Amino acid sequence: MLLTAMGYDRYVAICNPLRYATVMSRRMCAQLAAISWTIGIMDAMPPTFLLSSMSFCGHQTLDNFFCEVPVLIQLMCSDITSMVITTFIIGFGLGATSSIITLTSYFLIIAAILRIRSAAGRRQAFSTCSAHLTALLLFYGTVFSAYLKPTSVYAKGQEKIFSLLYAGLIPMLNPVIYTLRNKEVKKALKRTSRKDTNFIDNSG
Repeated sequence: MLLTAMGYDRYVAICNPLRYATVMSRRMCAQLAAISWTIGIMDAMPPTFLLSSMSFCGHQTLDNFFCEVPVLIQLMCSDITSMVITTFIIGFGLGATSSIITLTSYFLIIAAILRIRSAAGRRQAFSTCSAHLTALLLFYGTVFSAYLKPTSVYAKGQEKIFSLLYAGLIPMLNPVIYTLRNKEVKKALKRTSRKDTNFIDNSG
């Protein structure tokens, strides 16, 4: 949901640049963040409620890095039909809603970019979206790989790697991805690369 809100931010920045400061005010940003967190909390409530009434059996050891519903389902002795249906409805509903909003935003963004006559203007517009697109591709790519791939295709432990990527590594990379658009950060990286090159040349 946060990525979806950021997609709306990119839409306003490119399609309504003159109104950007007015539309994406601090209040609007706070509201979008609050809505995302609220939906996240509400998303977790039904599965949590159902889990509290389920019984578990066997070794009761999670074969994963995180206590996720698909992993917990494997340990249940109770009828998991209600849990599977609830999880699917919530996941599909949120996934479809956020995907449709994000795709609509980028459809309008691409249409606006194609109307820009200058090549420099188009490059700048694409640059505005590059960080968000990178974060989207990384997140959705690993999530789809983790949940839409048949279990039989996985090598042993591969699902754990995917879950670690989308739940741990990618959120850690997001600040790096977004700060690379900052001009001061780019200049600092260029200075560092020049120093490393000069050091290698001198030592050689």
